[in-house]
Amino acid sequence: MTNPKQIIKELLDSAGIKINGDKPWDIQVHNEGLYSRVLSGGSLALGESYMDGWWDVEKLDQFFYKISMAKSETKVKPLKLIVPFVKANLLNMQSKSKSKHVAQQHYDLGNDFYENMLDKRMQYTCAYWKNAKTLDQAQEAKLDLVCRKTKLKKGDRVLELGGGWGGFAKYAAQKYGCHVTSYNISEEQVKYARELCKGLPVQIILGDYREAKGKYDKVISIGMCEHVGYKNYKKFMQLAYDCLDKGGIFFVHTIASNKSVKSCEPWFDKYIFPHGMLPSVEQLGKAMDKLFILEDWHNFGTYYDKTLMEWYKNFDKNWYKFQKQYGDRFYRMWKYYLLSLPGTFRARGIQLWQIVLSKDGVPGGYESER
Repeated sequence: MTNPKQIIKELLDSAGIKINGDKPWDIQVHNEGLYSRVLSGGSLALGESYMDGWWDVEKLDQFFYKISMAKSETKVKPLKLIVPFVKANLLNMQSKSKSKHVAQQHYDLGNDFYENMLDKRMQYTCAYWKNAKTLDQAQEAKLDLVCRKTKLKKGDRVLELGGGWGGFAKYAAQKYGCHVTSYNISEEQVKYARELCKGLPVQIILGDYREAKGKYDKVISIGMCEHVGYKNYKKFMQLAYDCLDKGGIFFVHTIASNKSVKSCEPWFDKYIFPHGMLPSVEQLGKAMDKLFILEDWHNFGTYYDKTLMEWYKNFDKNWYKFQKQYGDRFYRMWKYYLLSLPGTFRARGIQLWQIVLSKDGVPGGYESER
């Protein structure tokens, strides 16, 4: 007879994790039903059981780092993990109608919630820590890096696909004298961005990126490619190409996978980023084929480890302001989200890419910025 506890114990042992051990990355089990639940439900059950208080770990980030390094999660493939794969092959999970789910569930939580977690510029993507000591400094460095990589100059017409809370649009308009048109499907973010960019040459449009039109010198996408989906990468690239004037540059900042996938990670799909999907080198390469010239491909995924840890510190420090509104299960869900990812980035299981593409090739060659 199969012993679920023994199977889980062996998987954890291979990662250097003990059940009820004394190390900060050891799992403390509060409900013996955990073992059969995880075996039958995979990663979704692992996350949900944590939300339900069935287990704890002092250092969640280290727990996931060790699991990622040992690749233990690939040894269990329960039936439930097949379902998202089948759905992804039959359906376009990132269609225009479905894309609104992530805005409603995640980005529209409340601007005050994110103000208490993020930096002063409300940047919800990886910061650039090369010469920075604080989150504010690292996020400003990221914005300036984007501007330098795209060779922004005064008077440039910039199309932003997925504008967040308007931080990049404001920065590009104020610091570089650009005219920015930004598309976003989150009503809460659009309200915030319009107020933030008031008086600047910035147009914030409540609309799907697929509705973008016009001609621009630069097209920029920061942290939106994760919501595009493998069925839409080619159309994403084609839209950017069509919106660029001759000699234009397309810039993509995205979390990425080491392998090509066609399904969403079940727990994150259900609770954090509905229909989210990480692109691979192969998928983006095929999508840009016959359209763009690749000028630069920069990976600084390890900086996301530090960025997420800073977000968690802010979230945890300010949680008392939101405890009554959201409740303890939400707290455990958000903690699981913010601390599971740093360990995965730390183990190099997922990456952060900044890609610079040109429509016709940069005359004389492109000089990389770091």
